[in-house]
Amino acid sequence: MEIFIMKMEADTVIVGTGVGGLFSALCLPRDQKIIMITKSDLESSDSFLAQGGICMLHDKDDYDSYFEDTMKAGHYENRKESVDIMIRSSREIIQDLIDYGVDFQKQDTDDHENKAAGKDGNAEIQDIYAFTREGAHSRPRILFHADITGKEITSKLLAQVKHLSNVTLLEYTTMTDIIVENEECKGILVQDKEGNEFEIHAENTIWASGGIGGRYKHSTNFPHLTGDALAISEKHGIRLEHLDYVQIHPTTLYSKKPGRRFLISESVRGEGAVLLNSKKERFVNELLPRDVVTKAIREEMEKEGTDHVWLSMEKLGKETIMGHFPNIYQHCLEEGYDVTKECIPVVPAQHYFMGGVWVDSDSKTSMEHLYAVGETSCNGVHGANRLASNSLLESLVFAKRAANKISGAENEVKVREM
Repeated sequence: MEIFIMKMEADTVIVGTGVGGLFSALCLPRDQKIIMITKSDLESSDSFLAQGGICMLHDKDDYDSYFEDTMKAGHYENRKESVDIMIRSSREIIQDLIDYGVDFQKQDTDDHENKAAGKDGNAEIQDIYAFTREGAHSRPRILFHADITGKEITSKLLAQVKHLSNVTLLEYTTMTDIIVENEECKGILVQDKEGNEFEIHAENTIWASGGIGGRYKHSTNFPHLTGDALAISEKHGIRLEHLDYVQIHPTTLYSKKPGRRFLISESVRGEGAVLLNSKKERFVNELLPRDVVTKAIREEMEKEGTDHVWLSMEKLGKETIMGHFPNIYQHCLEEGYDVTKECIPVVPAQHYFMGGVWVDSDSKTSMEHLYAVGETSCNGVHGANRLASNSLLESLVFAKRAANKISGAENEVKVREM
């Protein structure tokens, strides 16, 4: 008996609806027919969960410092060319976000309302918006929206994509394989929530399917993010890189409940929160790179025989906490902790994947017509350990480069030898 498999046609199919996938769609030409799929609902991407912020080259004098901070955090295993591209592209990307309506925290001044950021206005971005600092950054260069920066950026991009008549969004649709013809990717095989299988044929495919947190017992990621692209890559001999480079975030709210861990943003430590042991003594410089702080916490827990350490935000003051970290405040309150008055228990948990599908500086994989962006990819920006608040920026920069490569447009920031 012949089995009928439904087929769909597109110019480009995008797997994932986080910032990488959404920005890819927005940067592709409007005459392209685009199909986007997501394994869950449209808002269940890790991009929505990002708290701290997004980095931007503050000014030309910040380049060397930003480059060194990123390299040092990555143990100098970063691909220098990729780091350079990300940093030099950052101001353009931030301006794109502002143009799409992303509302970053502004400086507390009287005249910023009368200034317009960017190339068409009379003020530079750094003159209007507030910047914060996080661990391993030598200076403030992180733009933010309270403590829900990821939600602010992703929701604004999603709203823009929903208005595009050339984009079809499919929820609860899982990629099970790719379509390969003459050793080139020609689309994907998918399964919907009813178990129906169908093919999406496309000239180009972009993987933006997130990380691997769903494979861990304790992670800050959504549980459906299980590294599907990695398994498919293995099957088809697509090049992978640094699969052992997994980042553990130092501070998630300790709980005996199963499920996803609630992140306590690094930016609270950037603003002055401190880590304490059971004797309420500090035991580490809170602004060291994430892997170093995680190691110190684990050693302290082992030494004391405890399941967690403590984080004190009290010195920040209620006004700062309520203004900058309202989401963290509210969630902790629901768990029985008033962070304005008491310490909270924190523990490390899996957070980010620096490895993934190898890509070049235009996000091309080792298979023709297949691209990968965001946490799915490994373009070498992060090295062995990601610098705080570089993930959203990296995803956006290299998503735009993928879209430009597909459309035949020139990437304005050229690769240069480092």
